[in-house]
Amino acid sequence: MLVAPAIDLGSWSGAPVRLGVLASGSGSNFAALADAAAAGGMPYTIAGLVYNRRQAYAATRASERGVRAELVDHRGRSREEFDAAVVEALRAMGAEWVAMAGWMRIATPVLLDAFADRVLNLHPSLLPSFRGMRAVEQALEAGVKLSGCTVHIVRPAVDDGPIIAQAAVPVLAGDTSESLHERIHEAEHVLYPRAIAQAIMHPLG
Repeated sequence: MLVAPAIDLGSWSGAPVRLGVLASGSGSNFAALADAAAAGGMPYTIAGLVYNRRQAYAATRASERGVRAELVDHRGRSREEFDAAVVEALRAMGAEWVAMAGWMRIATPVLLDAFADRVLNLHPSLLPSFRGMRAVEQALEAGVKLSGCTVHIVRPAVDDGPIIAQAAVPVLAGDTSESLHERIHEAEHVLYPRAIAQAIMHPLG
């Protein structure tokens, strides 16, 4: 696994920012972010978790770590109405930056304008290759020898926006989508805390 760029956390001297995390599923990347913050030395603390599926295990992971979690159901709302409710929940938590961690919703300008250039996403490919759903399957079907994951600033277009950091993961002979995804997940858990630190220490503009 190759992670780029390397992050010099020792160069940070400011107060940590408050990071709100959005998750729809198991929350393993939320756990990686929260555990990195709890270990100390990161330029962020976890303000809270917003999740949109009642059964999301991410909420359990938040409870285990003493992190505030709030359910914001997307059902019965337009995308803009839903994002407005998400923004309200994030602001109530005091979030200053936002990290999508397995967030299965497409962001609208309602969310992106509220946290301009401070919404990050993690995607399981080396963008700009293999945007959208089934990125791991797309990589296998294309026969690439190198895959990985990307952290980027979110823009209205799907999986678009300035790239903050990437981690490369080799594709092995006999890989299935499950085996490759598992190794990419391992890389994500290393990359995401570092990339968020990079984005906070060196913000756009």
